[in-house]
Amino acid sequence: MAEEDFLELKFRLFDGSDIGPFRDPPASTVAMLKERIVTEWPKDKKGGPKSANDIKLINAGKILENNKTIEQCRTPFGELPKGVITMHAVVHVSLTKAKTEKKIDEASKKNGCACTIL
Repeated sequence: MAEEDFLELKFRLFDGSDIGPFRDPPASTVAMLKERIVTEWPKDKKGGPKSANDIKLINAGKILENNKTIEQCRTPFGELPKGVITMHAVVHVSLTKAKTEKKIDEASKKNGCACTIL
């Protein structure tokens, strides 16, 4: 594959900072991009993803599916041929995972013992 066929991508985070840009072949899948985001996530930022499943990628207002390639997700208009494609990377912890963690915290509080000496 020729070097000019590669797409230049960057990922915008919740605070307006970016990860990238990276050069990827159009055949790369969204799942592969999510894995890269997890490894490249800035260590000084709180609320980072624990796995690729915690990330939602958004391009042109659409949430991208893991099994789609970059080429399938590109919008055909509004992009310059040599321009950088910016995708939004949103950390989205699943609701069931958050509820489970909350129940564990609540259970540890209920099982605790408290003594009061007067």
